[in-house]
Amino acid sequence: MPITLDNVGIAVRDLEAAIAFFTDLGLEVVGRDTVSGEWTDTAVGLDGNHANIALLQTPGGQGRLELFEYLHPDAIETEPTLPNEIGMHRVAFQVDDIAHSLEIAAAHGCHPLRGVANYRDIYKLTYLRGPSGILVMHAQDLTRAET
Repeated sequence: MPITLDNVGIAVRDLEAAIAFFTDLGLEVVGRDTVSGEWTDTAVGLDGNHANIALLQTPGGQGRLELFEYLHPDAIETEPTLPNEIGMHRVAFQVDDIAHSLEIAAAHGCHPLRGVANYRDIYKLTYLRGPSGILVMHAQDLTRAET
């Protein structure tokens, strides 16, 4: 059976702020909707499920994020995920210029957890807290020829 990854879903506090963050990094909004009703209750497993959603994709469409802002039931606030916790970990993006991508993130109040690391002169990478505390990795491939 062939299988492909369609998207990664992330619940956020503020849909507009999350969209602004990810579109400034270069993703494109490809769909928006408000969903509710019996079908969403069944699919998600929550009674009275009602959410605003946005689907974003990377240039070329290789990766997609589906962002959810719950209207009902109320979103449950949790502590931000730590890098060593079991479960959904982070979303990672390969960027052409990590310094530039971090400037964009900083404009949204998002900064590296500690700094930018160099992995064997292959990657520069860092984790930062994105909107709603999401862990977001930025990685620049140092082996790619600069244009």
